Amino acid sequence: MYRSRPSGNLDNRALSFLSSTTEDADLFYYDLLGSQAHVLMLYESNILCKKETIEILKAIDQLLSRSDTLNEYADPVSEDIHEMIESAIIKMTSIDAGGKMHTARSRNDQVVLDIRMKLRDELNRISSQLLRLIKSLLMRARENIDTIMPMYTHLQQAQLGVLSHYFLSYCFSLIRNFERFSEAYNRINISPLGACAIGGSSMPIDREKVATLLGFSDIVYNSVDATTSRDFLIEFSSISLITMLDLCRVSEDFIVWSTSEFGFIILDDRYSSSSSAMPQKKNPDPLELIRGKTAVIEGHLVAVSSIMKGLTSGYSRDLQEIKPLLWKISTVLESSIEIINGIVSTISIDHDKMYSASATSYAISLDISEQLIKEGNISFRLSHKVIGAIVDYASRHGNISLSSLTIPDITIALKKINFSHPILTAEKILSIIKLITPENSIKFRITKGSPNKSEQIVMINYIDKIVSDYENDLELRSSKLYLAKDHLDKKIKQLIHESS
Repeated sequence: MYRSRPSGNLDNRALSFLSSTTEDADLFYYDLLGSQAHVLMLYESNILCKKETIEILKAIDQLLSRSDTLNEYADPVSEDIHEMIESAIIKMTSIDAGGKMHTARSRNDQVVLDIRMKLRDELNRISSQLLRLIKSLLMRARENIDTIMPMYTHLQQAQLGVLSHYFLSYCFSLIRNFERFSEAYNRINISPLGACAIGGSSMPIDREKVATLLGFSDIVYNSVDATTSRDFLIEFSSISLITMLDLCRVSEDFIVWSTSEFGFIILDDRYSSSSSAMPQKKNPDPLELIRGKTAVIEGHLVAVSSIMKGLTSGYSRDLQEIKPLLWKISTVLESSIEIINGIVSTISIDHDKMYSASATSYAISLDISEQLIKEGNISFRLSHKVIGAIVDYASRHGNISLSSLTIPDITIALKKINFSHPILTAEKILSIIKLITPENSIKFRITKGSPNKSEQIVMINYIDKIVSDYENDLELRSSKLYLAKDHLDKKIKQLIHESS
């Protein structure tokens, strides 16, 4: 249909190579929505007469309401969904009416409009799912403020903490991702339509009116920027990868904690797989797949940015290859958030196993070291050396827990480093060690953001408040799109009603 200068038809192999109709299926609805607003604007700008406008709008409505209409009327030999829709509209009306639908626009501004509209809807869904996941994590955090467990660095026990502290750490990461998506939404929610191919149009169109009808907050002002730039897609892909990396960290924690060696949590059967050979197996396959899919998203981000590399200003057909990558990124991210939410909501927690690991852990060493500093007024490095020597002795004698050591044990350990102090005797050090129970280890932490119970409550209340605020923001954002769509529908119905 677009072949005005080239004669004849495209070679079948070339058409198959060029065509993006399969990948464009996701844009079908948005292309029709954008066409409705564009046609209405052309009418209100006195470029289309009322009869032509109504014919086109009725044809669009038929395409929206009947799924088989496009196949019935469209030219099957089409390069993309935009050409298919326009060919169907022309066949359903006439070349004199339907042929005017594309006035003052190009596929170049049309395709990026469709992508922006689809992406902002997906962003709202993803943002909503993120908030639901954060609320699930917050619920589990409330339940586990007193669930003492070892905390790890280098996968070695480091300090004692509480399970709620981990859950809240995930919340803070995901909140930042929500905020990133919100900022990206503002850059996505601007209309490129009316930029035409690259340099605008001599027709007296109203770009702002179309933007308003479609719920956009503004227009992409520069026509070259409007048709060329895909930085918002790279930004979306990048934030999606960051989010997946955070989900990947949650997944890896849960995988490790659910092993027989740890046994801190038990995955619900609904989120576990079995072995084809080993009947005892209960595998964390959904969590493992999130790790794998994170790598897929990373690859897609590299592909999207690589496609953009080296392109001149203005539309190039290379950009067509971004769309399927984008839809894959969005689909994987949405499903991954849902899976993690299901797992978080259903995991069983073995509080006794966590406490038992904490009670025998050397992760109280820093707490003891800090108490030595307070009691004996010694330097941190000296205190570090003293406790290191005691832990070394305990570990070499059957991994004795520090609280099970005796005065002779500590005396031997101190002699190895020639430590002598008027206050910090073996007896005093042992009394300090026995003071640092798992409960006191947590209680004695006073810094902001620590696992101390009061700090957990502060963080929970903060996150609860910010999630409530963000839910309101998201509802307002979504309602603006709904109201714009409703307003567009009413204007179209009123116009058609007046003509009947």
